[in-house]
Parts: sequence; C-alpha cells; structure tokens
Amino acid sequence: MKITYYGHSVVLVEAEGKRIIIDPFLTGNPKATVKAEDIQVDAVLLTHGHADHFGDAVEIAKRNDCPVIAVAELAEYCSSLGAKAHGMNLGGGHHFDGFHVKFTLAFHSSSLTVDGQTIYMGEPAGILLTMGGQTFFHAGDTGLFGDMRLIGETNSIDAAVLPIGDGYTMGPEDALLAAKWLRASRVIPVHYNTFPGIEQDGDGFCDRLHKEGIEGKALKPGESLEF
Repeated sequence: MKITYYGHSVVLVEAEGKRIIIDPFLTGNPKATVKAEDIQVDAVLLTHGHADHFGDAVEIAKRNDCPVIAVAELAEYCSSLGAKAHGMNLGGGHHFDGFHVKFTLAFHSSSLTVDGQTIYMGEPAGILLTMGGQTFFHAGDTGLFGDMRLIGETNSIDAAVLPIGDGYTMGPEDALLAAKWLRASRVIPVHYNTFPGIEQDGDGFCDRLHKEGIEGKALKPGESLEF
C-alpha cells in the first residue's frame, strides 16, 4: 500500500492497481502540491461535507467517471450535481471492485454552504479502507471518543491518519491517546498547519508516538509512505 499526502486531510491510497483519493480539498488548499485536474483515481471517498474536505470531489469524480462514496445525504448531494455516487452509512461496509469500504463513527459536524444557506450533509464518518490485504483508517475530522478502542480491537489497521490541529478536531494530546487505542502499525498526523488556528508540530507529535512505541511519520505535502 502507498499513501500520498496532499496537505490538510487529503490522501491518495494506492494498492494493486487501484487509486482512491480521500477528502480531495485541492483547489484553495494552500498546502496542495497537485491540481484537481491532475488526479486520476478509481473512486473518491469523503469523510464529511465541510468544504475543506468535500473540495473537488464532484469534479474529480466526473472527470474520472468514478463514484463518490460517502454517507447517504452527502452522496445524494453529489449525485444531484451530476456525479456518480454510492451512499452508505455509519457501521456499514461494502465491497467494491478491488477494495472494501466501511464507515465508522466520528464526532464532528457535517454541512456545506450552498447559495448562502448551510445545508446538513449527513453524519461525519471515519473510513476503514481495505486494499491489497491491508487496512488504512482515515479518522476524518473528529474528537476523541471511547469507541476508538473498539475500532482498534476489531480491525488490524496497517496505517491511520489522525487530525491533530485542535480547535475543530482532536489536538495532539487526544490524538496520542487515539493512536494507542487504534493500535495502528503506523500513524500520520493531518489537519494541521493549513490555516491560522490549527498550527501544530507534526514532527513533535511523531516523536511522542515513537516514545510510546508507535511508528509515526509527519508527511510533507506531496510526500508518500509505502509499506
């Protein structure tokens, strides 16, 4: 499995010829190292509807003739904009061609502002993505919650991305505890240093992970991790 980080919470996951992008906020992302029009994927996955995660999802899906996979209300919205979409919900899993997706809990909110109105986009989610016999967990935007222990106990997670920005999500302290509970083999911090108010030390967070016996890697935008 290969994970490429494009800033904020954007990750591209590749395995056995399949390419999946999660939360493709590229246009307007000051940390992005690629343009939306350069993305070639087999599916777009969304954790929730906020603009800094929804991003270029519809445009990428249309250009690649691939589905947006998201919680039902968000998938329906993508469909209304002309994209292929596959709706799911929390706790549900589905086998696609070459990969499996399961949505988990996340404690956050989910909406988009459309024509000046804030529209509910379903429940926020984390994503368990299994490809090539390995499992990747994208926590989405979330606070710490006790069922992260259950996610760790019932899944063998090869890599996880956790938000550390604080303010809108977990900060480093809670993310460190989340990493322990999830029992992931390796952890990548995300959702920090994109905008004022979410500045954090990603390398410092990973140093703390290492002291707990957890492999951590603070990827630079455009950098990949392969395992």
